[in-house]
Amino acid sequence: MSSPYRKALPQLDGGRLFLTDGGIETTLIFHEGIALRDFAAFELLRSREGEAALRKYFRAYCALAARFGAGIVLESATWRASTDWGLRLGYAPRDLEYVNRRAIALLEGIREELHEMRTVAVVSGCIGPRGDGYQPSSVMPVEKARAYHRPQVEIFAGTGADMVSAITMNYAEEAIGIAQAARDAGLPVAISFTVETDGRLPTGQPLGEAIAQVDVATGSYPGYYMLNCAHPDHFKGSLKGEWVARVRGLRANASRKSHAELNDATELDAGDPAELGGQYAQLRRKLLPRLNVMGGCCGTDHRHVEQIAAACSPLFH
Repeated sequence: MSSPYRKALPQLDGGRLFLTDGGIETTLIFHEGIALRDFAAFELLRSREGEAALRKYFRAYCALAARFGAGIVLESATWRASTDWGLRLGYAPRDLEYVNRRAIALLEGIREELHEMRTVAVVSGCIGPRGDGYQPSSVMPVEKARAYHRPQVEIFAGTGADMVSAITMNYAEEAIGIAQAARDAGLPVAISFTVETDGRLPTGQPLGEAIAQVDVATGSYPGYYMLNCAHPDHFKGSLKGEWVARVRGLRANASRKSHAELNDATELDAGDPAELGGQYAQLRRKLLPRLNVMGGCCGTDHRHVEQIAAACSPLFH
């Protein structure tokens, strides 16, 4: 199927709220009781039951988008579906190609359902880090990162995906490599960085410097930047400078815990959905004037995104 928005992403006009999903692993593991090896949600695409679980998950967010008159960015369940993680889980290259393609096809089917409801749905191929999401392990120079992520990007380019999103990037060089691979493939890209409790990347680099580094290296190719996998309290103090105009997306954690604490946690910390929604609205009003793509990350589910939509949708009318 062809992509309806690859040449012009609708979320870039800024005049409409776009929702995304919450923490997919949070929901599948803690709420649905589904075991995920290495948080690899793409493994569900191997069975009808697994695909049904994914459809149920995404449809909950689609219902919210329709209810609040918002668009939605549908992120594929492929955060772990790159070469190294696939090999670790026993997937040959052809198997990885299948699940990446199947993940997009599933979302295209959901997009068709939304078309009847006149809800704008952007399909995004989700790309995760080569190493750990919380810390810059397996650090690569730019060209190596570009080569590593190219196969997954090219698979998405051959589908109906409108764009790719690099989620939980924790150092700039990998983000640059993905952006360059997306440019090579003719795909729009969003880069989402994660930060520690001090508002800096796990490398210690300030967020603004990382965004500037990617823009300089790619000719400002990313359509926009996002923040994910951190609580608003962790980064709101660092949102200063002209670079904040490049930030359109936010997928915050429900929990105020650090990445190290979350990594060791055995119980879900879902935080306060209403409080989180209010914090998103405050960020949009005071610190992130172009913020219009909103969802959640660790600890969040449809309840959090519902509160985010309730608090923020009035800001777009």
